[in-house]
Formats: sequence, C-alpha cells, structure tokens
Amino acid sequence: MITAEIPALKEQVAMTPNMQTALEWLASVRGQDLDDGRVEIDGTNVYALVQSYISKLMVDQPRFEAHRAYTDIQVIVSGKEKLGWVPIQSLEPADEYNPTKDVIHGTVSSDVAVFVPLAAGQAMVFYPSDAHAPGLSFGQQSPIKKIVVKVKQG
Repeated sequence: MITAEIPALKEQVAMTPNMQTALEWLASVRGQDLDDGRVEIDGTNVYALVQSYISKLMVDQPRFEAHRAYTDIQVIVSGKEKLGWVPIQSLEPADEYNPTKDVIHGTVSSDVAVFVPLAAGQAMVFYPSDAHAPGLSFGQQSPIKKIVVKVKQG
C-alpha cells in the first residue's frame, strides 16, 4: 500500500509498463470533471472507474476487499474519505474469490486495521498483497468523487 499526492506516485510505485500508462492517464485528466462510469485506457490492461457516492458510516468491522489480477490506484477527486488497509493475510474471507470480478470480500480484526484519511488530490495504491475498505466517512456521511484506476499485474 502506498499513500501519496498524485505527482509523487511515480517515485514510489513499481513502474511497470501498465503502471506507467495509468499514471500518464491520471496526469492527463487532472482537473477535468469526468462523468461517472468506466473509462477505457488500454483495454483490460488499464482502465478507470469514475465514481460518485456518499461515504459509508464507519462500523466495527467494515467490509474489506482484495484483488489478485489488478492493482488499484484510488484517487480522491473531491471530498474526503477514510480508507482501511491490512495485509492480505489478515483478511478473514466472507466469500470465495470471484475471478470474473477479481474480488474477494472479508472482515478483519479491528485491532489490525489501519485507517488513512484521503482528501482531493491524494491517492492510495493497493497491490494484490493488500486488502482495503474504501469509502468510509469521518463520522458524518459526505459526497465523494473518486477515480479507481485498475492496473493489470505483469
């Protein structure tokens, strides 16, 4: 897991060709008001999901998720949210891994989770070794606009 301002990501991530494509795309759309939905960048290698939603109230055990085929770059466009993180080994699966959606959900013990606040212009990168709980609020629910860039491993 990496947390950084968007311009600093290139100095911190493993710079694979797909990651380079993702970061170049993020730089090219910075400041644009993108419509919600899927944005094709490089076929199934790199694509983005633009999302607008209301943050979720924090519960004792928020739902975590993890991916095997893709790294997530989660970028806050507007608003502020809290994201949970744990190493994948801490995830207690609630379902089977779904290869079609590249996701497994689960819970974690509240004493091992780390929660990081993110504001506009900041990003978190979640690798397959990370489980994460996105979209959490700071006590009160609030509107969020986010871009999740999906970067295929390899």
